[in-house]
Amino acid sequence: MSSNQNILVSVVVPCYNQAQYLDEALQSVLDQIYTNWECIIVNDDSPDHTEAIAKAWVEKDQRFSYLKQDNKGLSGARNFGISYAKGEYILPLDADDRIGVDYIDLAIKAFKEDAALKVVYSNAEKFGLENKTWNLRPFSLFNLAKSNVIFCSAVFKKEDWERVGGYDEHMRGGLEDWEFWIHILKFGGEVFKIDKVCFFYRIKENSMIKDIAVDDKMELYRYVSVKHADFFVNQLGSFKEFMSQGLKENDELKVLVNSKKNALRVLLKPVTRFFKF
Repeated sequence: MSSNQNILVSVVVPCYNQAQYLDEALQSVLDQIYTNWECIIVNDDSPDHTEAIAKAWVEKDQRFSYLKQDNKGLSGARNFGISYAKGEYILPLDADDRIGVDYIDLAIKAFKEDAALKVVYSNAEKFGLENKTWNLRPFSLFNLAKSNVIFCSAVFKKEDWERVGGYDEHMRGGLEDWEFWIHILKFGGEVFKIDKVCFFYRIKENSMIKDIAVDDKMELYRYVSVKHADFFVNQLGSFKEFMSQGLKENDELKVLVNSKKNALRVLLKPVTRFFKF
């Protein structure tokens, strides 16, 4: 049974050169058992036939709407769409991914049950070139400080997006989701993970995260580290503490490796003697 559907949820779907997958993403929105949603398709000046597909969906169901802007990257496209959103809650959905039929329903139920929640996400699966469970590490601020542990299509409140100024449009090269989660969560708020697969992440040859050059990725890490230095210090300690912990773990690893080597020598000694004989 669906939850009380008096809350409007805005699904924002940016699209740039993903027209071939867009129908599948939008169909997953249309299939939701929670029906009080709007879906804003944002054409980020895509050179393919995104516009034709988007307009067909607008004709099919009045809950779909279409926007177009000059190319500003993923963060800019999301921000543009969310700025027009009328919903209390936001669900970003990349044009090549899908959501399960009860994702919005379960997310809204979770928000209603816990007023302290800021982010709701779910178990996830990869599909496309890979078909397997996506084993994200459990959420904690400490784990979030080390790397992103929440996929891009989590549900959050529009007021939190407004509070932090939206997605950082300086991060056109990637990692914008990680920075956004840090920004809205670092001063408090709970996170809930639905114990069901409700998100499907497409793996393809030109996945954005794989296309980030090493130097560009390091620059993005530096940018986030400076912007949220307070968060990283709170979760990981000072630079000196972090380095000391790393050196300690390195020493412990050396001891472990040496002990394993010694154990291996003891085990292999009789075998070596046999072959010598």
